[in-house]
Amino acid sequence: MLTQIRIDNRIDGFLGRPGGPGKHPAVIHLHERYGIVQHTTGLAQKLVDAGYVTVVPDLFSRFSGDRQALARGDSRVELADEEVFQDVDATVTYLHTLPDVDGRRIAMIGVCQTGRQPILISAYRDYLSAIVIMYGAIYSPDWESQPLRPEPINVLLERVSCPVLGIFGELDNLVPVGNVLRMCNVLASAKKSFDIRVYAEAPHGFLNDTMPGRYRAPQTQAAWSQILSFLDGTLHKGWDKGRVIWRLECDTSVHYDFTKNRRWE
Repeated sequence: MLTQIRIDNRIDGFLGRPGGPGKHPAVIHLHERYGIVQHTTGLAQKLVDAGYVTVVPDLFSRFSGDRQALARGDSRVELADEEVFQDVDATVTYLHTLPDVDGRRIAMIGVCQTGRQPILISAYRDYLSAIVIMYGAIYSPDWESQPLRPEPINVLLERVSCPVLGIFGELDNLVPVGNVLRMCNVLASAKKSFDIRVYAEAPHGFLNDTMPGRYRAPQTQAAWSQILSFLDGTLHKGWDKGRVIWRLECDTSVHYDFTKNRRWE
């Protein structure tokens, strides 16, 4: 069961605790462009059920506009890197106050718009043991400097301090398969470990079971198994920092054409 919390007396969020004796690894699970919605808390509860203390901070805490419009996708909040540092630092500080959290084992998941944030934090902070990117971070504009996000994503990828898991879909209308390959090349050149997969016949947001048009059950089950296996390997079994492991699995049509991909509701 997730409970509502307030972090640093300014950031709303949710917290889930698996219970049981001893300290548990923790996961910072970020929301999509819609803010914290049913899909966000649904995935967070799955992480709790898997044994992870899970916190969901609202990175849109500074937004004072129409939340319903935001949840519908009719409004958008742009995130500034400097504000993300403040909010995630505060979230990690909060996690360290919980007696059932092992602060040496923290992972971070970014989804869609927040896919950049785990990479950003891992590039400049040393408190993450693993990061997960779900169909985000490598949109074509992300490879260029932006006013609120001055460092291109390739610069951040070169600096990550922990293993990277990437979940992408063949039919994603925002992330070309070529961008996924570029991501792998940057990580490999920088000698960073990664496990990245492009799922066949899967559109953007294919894990979202609240949007029937884009939800893909078989791909979701496989992706979730991949996520849990990755978290187990990095947070429970430990990662040999003296080794670099590269895994890329990509299933696409020989007739793949990114320009034909569309948005699914």
